[in-house]
Amino acid sequence: MSEQHSITGGGLSATIKTGGAELCGLRGADGTEYLWNAGPEWPRFAPILFPIVGKLAGDTLRHAGRAYGMTQHGFARDRRFDWLSRGDDAVRLVLQDDAESRGGFPFAFRLEVEYAAGAAGLRCTVTVSNPGPGDLPFSLGAHPAFRWPLRPGLAKNAHRLTFEEAEPGPVHYLSGGLLGEGEPSPVRGRELTLAPGLFARDALIWRGLASRSVRYAAPGGPALTFSWEGYPDLGLWSKPDGADFLCIEPWQGTASPAGWDGEFASKPGVVVLPPAGSRAFIWRVALEPMSAERVAPAG
Repeated sequence: MSEQHSITGGGLSATIKTGGAELCGLRGADGTEYLWNAGPEWPRFAPILFPIVGKLAGDTLRHAGRAYGMTQHGFARDRRFDWLSRGDDAVRLVLQDDAESRGGFPFAFRLEVEYAAGAAGLRCTVTVSNPGPGDLPFSLGAHPAFRWPLRPGLAKNAHRLTFEEAEPGPVHYLSGGLLGEGEPSPVRGRELTLAPGLFARDALIWRGLASRSVRYAAPGGPALTFSWEGYPDLGLWSKPDGADFLCIEPWQGTASPAGWDGEFASKPGVVVLPPAGSRAFIWRVALEPMSAERVAPAG
């Protein structure tokens, strides 16, 4: 079966691959590609983070008196998902626990991912279900990387990220890969001016945001609005050394707080599903291509 499948709807096209159930292309009606190309600076497009977000202390998951190795962002992004359905405007994929996953994550799970394209843009729904007899603790995150600059030739620091609501902070940074204490936020009211230097300390992380959407825009376009449901936290990330992407990352959970090294099910931000329980998490992206008037020469 094909390892990739493209869907169209609402004037956009999206390509999804079975590796990691990862979005690997997102084009507007005018052919503009909005997604990062998984270049050598960071060879991914939009990974799904499961069953952890960020790092655990010592890369160790602790459960019922045992220690399991678990590297940053978990394993789902590196596993092959199976197709459940493939249509013109939507696809569904699934990953379920197996002997390999249980060697490092001793829980039954079902991770179903749906992408759908329509008039409101592209929607990604991730549903985590517990088919096992015991509780399922997990965190979940999205990690889509959008082009930065959005249009060739534009300055990176001309771009803006506008939050739905005022976000006075605090913002958290990582220390040794673990979550640090809150610090004053660079957001002014609702607006964050983007510049590579913002990421000199790695990702910017907000916990319990008031906003459920952000608008990412270049002067004169193009732009996109990214929104989410079910994810309480948000990370922004790029590399400060010139990589041409901006990751907008809604999360359920974060890296372990510095100094915390307890039972995984008790980790801040971890969801615990009872047997037969399930929870859905959604993100959407709506594209705003440049209009003909914006690109027409003056005179």
